[in-house]
Amino acid sequence: MQEPSFLILTALAAGPQHGYGVLKDVEDLSGGAVVLRVGTLYGALDRLAGEGLVVVDREEVVDSRLRRYYRLTPSGVRRLHAEASRAQTQARAALRRLRTAGGTA
Repeated sequence: MQEPSFLILTALAAGPQHGYGVLKDVEDLSGGAVVLRVGTLYGALDRLAGEGLVVVDREEVVDSRLRRYYRLTPSGVRRLHAEASRAQTQARAALRRLRTAGGTA
C-alpha cells in the first residue's frame, strides 16, 4: 500500500472526516512530509471506496457547497491493521540488521 493511502486510512481511523479534514490530518500525521493535493485525495478516496475500504458516511451542504464525509469500513479497519503490522515488522527487521551490522541511527 502506498504511503498516502495508508495515511488516509489512518486519518479515517479516528472517525468520519470530510476531505479537507483528511488533507490536514494526513499532513499532521506525516509531520508535514506528505501534503496531498485535492485531486490526489479524491482519486485515492474513490479507489479506496472501490476496494471496499472506505464509504461515504454522510453529506451536508455548508456555505452552498457539498461536504462529503468518509469513514472506514470493517474491511478498511482490517486492512489498516494488517498494513500497520507489516510496517512494524519490517521496521523491527531493519533496526535488528542495523544493530548487528554496527550501524547507528
